[in-house]
Amino acid sequence: MTARRTPPKSFHVKSFGCQMNVYDGERMAEMLAGQGMTQAGADSADIVVLNTCHIREKAAEKVYSDIGRLARREGGPRPMIAVAGCVAQAEGGEIVRRAPQVDIVVGPQAYHRLPAMVAQAADGRRALDTDMPADSKFDALPGRGRQSRPTAFLTVQEGCDKFCTYCVVPYTRGAEISRPWAAIVDEAKALVDGGAREISLLGQNVNAWAGADETGRVQGLDGLIRALDRLPGLQRIRYTTSHPNDMTQGLIDAHADVPKLMPFLHLPVQSGSDRILKAMNRSHDTASYLAVIARVRAARPDIAVSGDFIVGFPGETDADFEATLDLVRATGYAQAYSFKYSPRAGTPAATMTDQIAPDLMDERLQRLQALINEQQQAFNHATVGRRTDILLERTGKLPGQLIGKSPWLQSVHVIDPSAAIGDLVEVEIVQAGPNSLTGRLSQPLARLRERDRLA
Repeated sequence: MTARRTPPKSFHVKSFGCQMNVYDGERMAEMLAGQGMTQAGADSADIVVLNTCHIREKAAEKVYSDIGRLARREGGPRPMIAVAGCVAQAEGGEIVRRAPQVDIVVGPQAYHRLPAMVAQAADGRRALDTDMPADSKFDALPGRGRQSRPTAFLTVQEGCDKFCTYCVVPYTRGAEISRPWAAIVDEAKALVDGGAREISLLGQNVNAWAGADETGRVQGLDGLIRALDRLPGLQRIRYTTSHPNDMTQGLIDAHADVPKLMPFLHLPVQSGSDRILKAMNRSHDTASYLAVIARVRAARPDIAVSGDFIVGFPGETDADFEATLDLVRATGYAQAYSFKYSPRAGTPAATMTDQIAPDLMDERLQRLQALINEQQQAFNHATVGRRTDILLERTGKLPGQLIGKSPWLQSVHVIDPSAAIGDLVEVEIVQAGPNSLTGRLSQPLARLRERDRLA
């Protein structure tokens, strides 16, 4: 029991890690705003919510650093501090012990209870909730309102039943669940009505989503995408993150058939060594992964492929690592994420023998990233001269500059004073850099806006 505090009037939510955390952070912000609080910066808010990620060890340590900075905040009383997300789920007791300044600890399946926990903390009682209740948190969340940007995230699936030996997700997010069809469609409609023109469907294994449609027919993710394709006002659909074993032919066909589904696929493989994949419990091998990529490219030849890689998994030999480089060369990625293996407490891999020396992991990661960067730059340069639509999302650093995403998820910046955030504009790609492209408007905006109005 601590001293009572004045209920907070302003809030700040800081999200770490994946896009699902971004979605969760947005929903927590909506709940706090619904309590009459206003959004503020971390240096002035009455309550700061740290929405955490537990995938990497350094990410968890950053949370404790932020807690310390907030507890020492100058210029007024320290804020109420809430730790949410996967670190809260995995280390709730440790947070309470290690960081007594924290007022609220809430896991990713319980954050719909955040307003009640804020009231409890204001009453002087530390609030801890890391339950994984059977009832869906989504049913308790407020409806979606006006969107601050033209792109929006929409979680459709949570949790994981794959139990990869390095991963904490099954323990922090729980078993795989799919949100109901009607709830997803209703939220998508609300997002579009609120100004969203692009929706990214999210899940730990998003392509494992399954549910009954309005007729009672069981659908997979491809059926859901086809339904969203019919929403007036929605211009683009994306989804992430996928598992190779859940790439059905129906979903692959959707890439050929659904105009609003963007030609981009994030399909993590983690290693190019079948021996390491088996040790990771990945349930696919390199041959099946490459076969999926080939089928997707046959359906949508211009698709951009992204992936995830872990370097230095326990027992990884030089030959195993060379097999990963071979797989990268065989696939040809538009972009990819690569990380050094980081042992997470409670996962089987953390107790495996033959842990790899840090300096060897560093050397391998540098070689892998050099190859990935080379492929990314080649992909970017191949788009020079192409005409494509760009959805403008934010302002750039230069006067009149706006930045958006190409269908292949590349950042593209254009300079045109008549353009506005939310415009879907046709540009010609005139220059490619390592991380972004330069575009030039190729049609008058009035004509493009009329096209979008009639769509």
